Amino acid sequence: MDKSKTAFLNKLVNVLTYFFLIFLAVCIAVPVAWVFMASFKENSEFYGQSPWMLPKGLYFQNFIDAFKTAKMGSYMLNSVIVTALSLAFLLIIALPAAYVLARYRFRGSKLLNIIFMAGLFVNVNYIVVPIFLMFVDADTFLRSIGATGIFLNNRVVLSLVYASTHLPFTVYLLSGFFATIPKDYEEAAFVDGSGYFNTMVRIMMPMAKPSIITIILFNFLTFWNEYILAMTLMTKDAYKTLPVGLMNLNSVQKAAANYGQLYSGLVLVMLPTLILYLLVQKKLTEGMSLGGLKG
Repeated sequence: MDKSKTAFLNKLVNVLTYFFLIFLAVCIAVPVAWVFMASFKENSEFYGQSPWMLPKGLYFQNFIDAFKTAKMGSYMLNSVIVTALSLAFLLIIALPAAYVLARYRFRGSKLLNIIFMAGLFVNVNYIVVPIFLMFVDADTFLRSIGATGIFLNNRVVLSLVYASTHLPFTVYLLSGFFATIPKDYEEAAFVDGSGYFNTMVRIMMPMAKPSIITIILFNFLTFWNEYILAMTLMTKDAYKTLPVGLMNLNSVQKAAANYGQLYSGLVLVMLPTLILYLLVQKKLTEGMSLGGLKG
């Protein structure tokens, strides 16, 4: 095959690749933009006209009603608290664990690595019922001895469950990044009199910053949008998170045909994730290219 045909095929592949990527971006962007547009429409605008028409004005009452009447503000606060606690618990446990497993060999280290790898194949949806029954039994026992049940309808407990169920994935990605860092940095720190903990906190973790940001973003998206565990372990309305509240709002507003509040609720769920992605997009790309996802 001559050079002209090779160049033509390369250009054709590039054109088709760009066309596919643009098509994929449009397929993602159009529904998101439509939800934002629909959230500002009055309820009457959803009838008797094309759904693609722009809203006549910015009807912010939908968001006010969603916050107050549908209690989306309370649900959002619960989601913020649970997500922040989950990320804190996860990083406090996963960072030292990933660092030690990646950099040191000791008796039982291979077994621990195998256990963490096995955890990657456990889907949390399959163990929701056992977790729920275990917490019900624990609360029943506490009440039988005169104490108050603390396992159900507890945001801290839900955060611990989130962190523990995502620990294998997080340790796997972080240990893959730590393993790529040359040992010269640690040796130089030890020569200067730095201890193990100080070396990990002051030298290794700052070097792992792009990978840590990647982990934070991935887990934030998971915790923020998680539904099954939150619905099962938070039985009282005051403790429900935003995805559960959105499903309740979806059921109520479909029956009432109040679509403006429904779409404003969807915007409240999507907006924090979009903002966070825009803020850390550059660091996310660095984290994926520096070895955190190469393992």
